[in-house]
Amino acid sequence: MIGSGPGATTPYSNAARARLVMAYEACLLAELARAAVPIGEHELRPDGTIRAPGTELAHAARVLALAERFFEAAAVFERVGGAGWPVIGDVLDVPPETARMRFAESEATFWRLLHPVTGEPGGLRAHMVREPLEFALDLDDWVLRHRDGDSDPGPAPVSGGLVRSDPRR
Repeated sequence: MIGSGPGATTPYSNAARARLVMAYEACLLAELARAAVPIGEHELRPDGTIRAPGTELAHAARVLALAERFFEAAAVFERVGGAGWPVIGDVLDVPPETARMRFAESEATFWRLLHPVTGEPGGLRAHMVREPLEFALDLDDWVLRHRDGDSDPGPAPVSGGLVRSDPRR
């Protein structure tokens, strides 16, 4: 069994863990992108020029970097969930080998997080992969705080979707 905390008592499938990483990246991306929507009262001068040139472009660059991490997490989730390189290549309209070259390192990083080498630094994503329930519950709260008026994601919109591993395997 992986880890020794709350997630260790209820083992989750590797695909569930990869999907949780993807959900976390989506949450970070949504929060950062959302911050760009309001127009600050003092953002523009009365003549319409920018008070702090480069600020919004720097923010957009951070959003783009997070979008890239979300994109990579989605590819890893697909791979861990059983999609082959031909499927990923088809979705992205690239040859399978191009898809493999693009995402193989991200996939390898996920497996290293799941099965760390002694002495390798852990970090937040490693803890998330090894102890998914804690992060899933936090993401449940985030989804419920940000739900749309008509949508009802239920009481456990993230943790309720995590699939447990078959203990016989």
